[in-house]
Amino acid sequence: MRRRLLAVLMVLMGAAALLLCLPLADAYARGRTEHLLLQRRSEAVRFADLADRMRTGADRTELSAEITRYAELYGAAVVVVDTAGATIARADSGAGPRAASGVSPAAAEARRRALTGRSTDRLPTLRPWGPATVVLAEPVGRDERVSGAVLLTVPTGAARRDVAVRWSLIAAGALAAFAAAALVAAGISRWLMRPLLDLDRAVEGLAAGSLQARAVSGAGPPELRHLRQHFNTMAQAVSDSIGRQRDFVADASHQLRNPLATLVLQLENVEPYVAPGPGRAEHTRALDEAGRLEELLDGLLALARVESAAAEPAEQDVSRAVRERVRAWDPVFRDAGLELAAVDLPEDLRARALSDAAGRILDALLDNAVKFVPSGGRVEVAAARAADGTAVVRVADDGPGVAEEQLALLLRRFARSPEHQNVRGSGLGLAIADEIARISGGSLGVGANTPRGLVVELRLPPA
Repeated sequence: MRRRLLAVLMVLMGAAALLLCLPLADAYARGRTEHLLLQRRSEAVRFADLADRMRTGADRTELSAEITRYAELYGAAVVVVDTAGATIARADSGAGPRAASGVSPAAAEARRRALTGRSTDRLPTLRPWGPATVVLAEPVGRDERVSGAVLLTVPTGAARRDVAVRWSLIAAGALAAFAAAALVAAGISRWLMRPLLDLDRAVEGLAAGSLQARAVSGAGPPELRHLRQHFNTMAQAVSDSIGRQRDFVADASHQLRNPLATLVLQLENVEPYVAPGPGRAEHTRALDEAGRLEELLDGLLALARVESAAAEPAEQDVSRAVRERVRAWDPVFRDAGLELAAVDLPEDLRARALSDAAGRILDALLDNAVKFVPSGGRVEVAAARAADGTAVVRVADDGPGVAEEQLALLLRRFARSPEHQNVRGSGLGLAIADEIARISGGSLGVGANTPRGLVVELRLPPA
């Protein structure tokens, strides 16, 4: 957003600089052209006065000498003609003989106007690239006594150089002003965007589960500073509310374990006094339900501890964690009649996550596999590094799997597929594993295996 804001400001400033510089440059070019016209017109008037007073051969010689000296001094071409267009006197230094002789359209138009008693009152605006010469004319005589015309073909090199120099100064000034304005715009955009970027980071941290994320920048306009204060107040309220909820779950789970343990102990003590028959079966079911309730409370307590954990992610060896957990669970799988295999384990696969996140998540995934994969099944654990450096751990089995429409529910708390309602467990194992992966900056995904079974894929950010 800062780049877009800066780009908009730069475009606006560039347009403003052009709108200011172009009229200024054009005004100077017109002014310099007018100055050239006034200078040369006064000299044309003098030559016209000499031609009007010309009566004798000496007067003609004086006129020729004057225009010759002028042509040599200024590199111009001067032609004096009568009303019929015949040349009376001429001096040419090579500035533009065709124009002076009346061949060019500009010279012809200027001569026509002069022979009708009108002086040249406008020249084409001079630019650095042209025109190279201009033609102006002055009538000899006045009103009905016009007896000829004086035509000057004037080189414009000096005037065009002046225009080029002034345009260069204007362009340099515009560039300097634009650069200064760009620096100011960069400072303003940074001043405006710094609190917004800080708020964006705080919102991202809060959305990622970091309840201590706050906006700390004190820069920016008053409206953004007020927004920062309101956001921090809101974030603190959300953090307090979630903290109270987690504390309640943890406290309730912890406090309920003691009376539950007492209840289980009493039920076990009563068992010898229960006669065989329907009463003994009900007593066994009561003990099973108490054990299930104990597992549920343990899961809630573990989930509350994971959610409230303040530990920072750190680098860990995923390959080592996978090998250790596979080795630890191998006897359990053999007792259940299952095969557990580690395949394609790379060396030194590292990730950044919560302490022992890979091991804790693998424990939950392998515990689920022991519960739900029938005897004789196979479970494979694989690990690899993705193209973006992410550490990927994949647990796949060949069990009955889960229906496609129920896959999205497996990571929810207390989620159970209908066909697995009687399997022991609290329904929190995958939810806890997903929470650990999320807090670590990774993810946990569930999909169908081919040709049958379930695949759970853990992704952890690179170290």
